[in-house]
Amino acid sequence: MPQRRTQEQRMPVAGEATEAAEAALLASIAQGERPAFDQLYRQYFPRLARFLGRMARNPRLVEEVINDTMLVVWQKAASYNASCKVSTWVFAIAYRKALKALKWEDAPVEADFAQFGSEELAPEPLAERRELHEVVARALERLPMAHRIAVVLAFYHDMDYAEIAEVTGCPVNTVKTRMFHARRKLKELLADGWEGVS
Repeated sequence: MPQRRTQEQRMPVAGEATEAAEAALLASIAQGERPAFDQLYRQYFPRLARFLGRMARNPRLVEEVINDTMLVVWQKAASYNASCKVSTWVFAIAYRKALKALKWEDAPVEADFAQFGSEELAPEPLAERRELHEVVARALERLPMAHRIAVVLAFYHDMDYAEIAEVTGCPVNTVKTRMFHARRKLKELLADGWEGVS
């Protein structure tokens, strides 16, 4: 009869396995291994593009911030101490780089950073999905940036309040307050057939 796994023997869940793999990549990067950096870069580019696209609507600026972020990852990988997730560490770097870049940016260029996934959709469902995405994106644009960033990190990047606080450099209670106000405002904007965002 097979024995039950003890707590110590349990298989890691997907999130833990991903985190362990990313930490291993970072350790390899700290040793100067370029293939590990290339792999991490490919994994983070689309995630950072979605995140930064909510802060700056200028594709050139977004790509520049991603490259600046990943340069810091390459240079400072050895300083990662596992006190937070690798993703939290990388996103915190990107957030600070974006804030600095936005201070120098005069007029952001409108761009569509919609990510619809790779699944094949019929024309009608795809059009409905795009319309819904555009409505939500317009609603998000009406939020103050601090509130918008909290929502994007929570719902598009599955971060909890503590991770958002780490990324944005503010107390957890501030994140909770921002999320409360953001949800209330989004509810108003998306109510009544999305009249508030038309």
